[in-house]
Amino acid sequence: MRVEMLTVPDCPNGLVLKERLVLALAGRRDVELTEHVVDVQAEAERRNMHGSPTLLVDGCDPFAVPGTAAGLSCRLYRMADGRIDGAPSVEELRQILDVNATIGAERAAGRAGRGRLAPVERGLRAVQQAVLRSFATTGAPPGDAELESVAEPFGVPAVRVLAELAAEDFLTLDDTDRVQAAHPFSAIPTEHLVQIADGPTVWSMCAIDALGIPVMRGTDAVITSTDPVTGGSVRVEFADGRTVWQPATAVVYHGARPGDAQAAAVCCGYLRFFTTRATAEQWTGRQADPGGAVLDQAEAERLGADIFGPLLTASPR
Repeated sequence: MRVEMLTVPDCPNGLVLKERLVLALAGRRDVELTEHVVDVQAEAERRNMHGSPTLLVDGCDPFAVPGTAAGLSCRLYRMADGRIDGAPSVEELRQILDVNATIGAERAAGRAGRGRLAPVERGLRAVQQAVLRSFATTGAPPGDAELESVAEPFGVPAVRVLAELAAEDFLTLDDTDRVQAAHPFSAIPTEHLVQIADGPTVWSMCAIDALGIPVMRGTDAVITSTDPVTGGSVRVEFADGRTVWQPATAVVYHGARPGDAQAAAVCCGYLRFFTTRATAEQWTGRQADPGGAVLDQAEAERLGADIFGPLLTASPR
C-alpha cells in the first residue's frame, strides 16, 4: 500500500498529520510512506492535492470532498464528533488503512494502485475526459471528429491516443477500434443502470463504477441493479447530498479473479450489488477464487468516490 503526504512548505498541520500517521502505522509492514512538499499549483493538480496537508492512499484521497478543486490552500478536516482539526484522527487513519489493506481497493478497481485518471502526457487525459463527458451527457462515446479535435493540440492522432488508453486499461475498444467502455461507463448493456439527473440513462461496468458516476458528474442519480442470487432489485438514490439504499440491507461485493488482464475481464464480474450480506456470501461461496470482501454501503460509496470523483475535475494538461 502506498501512502503519500502532500504539504506546502512549513505547513504546521503537516507535522500533526505525520505524528498521527506514525501512530496509525505502528506495527504495519504493508505500507510504503513518502512525503512531498508542493509549492506550485500545477504540481498540486498533477498530484491530486486538495490543500495542505493531503493524504493519498494508493494514489487516492480518502478524505476528499467531491467537487473540491486541487490547490495549495490550508486544509481542515471535520472529525466524527463534528470538531474541525488540521489532520484526520489516528482512529480515522487506521480505519482507512485497514479498509485499503483488506479489500485491495485500487489493486482491483483502480489499475493496480495507479488510479483511473490518465496522465496528461500525449493528450491521454484530455481524450479520456472527452470520452467520459460524452458518456455523461449523451449516454454514448464521442464521434471520431470530436476526438480528433481534442487530440489535435497534442500533435497525436486520436486513434493512437485511444490505443494507448486501451493498452493502459483506461478504456476498451471493439473490433473496429470504437470505444466500447470507459470506466465507469459501458456502451453495451450491463446489469447496472444509472439514471443521471437531467441527463441520460447509462450503463456502468460494475457496482463500484455505478456508485462513482454521481460523484464524478457532481449530480443526483438513481442506480438500479440486481442481486445475482435472488434476482431481487437493488436501488441506490443520490439526491440532495444524501444516499438512500433499497433495501436498507444492501451491500456490494468487491473482488477479482486471479490474473493480470484488463479490469473488465478480471474484476467487473466480481463487483456486484446484493440485497443482503448473506446473499453476497452465498454467491461468493460459489466462485472459484474471487479474492475480495463484502463492503458495507459507506465503504462502497467511498471507494466509488475515491476512484472516479477526480476524473473530470483534474486539469487535462
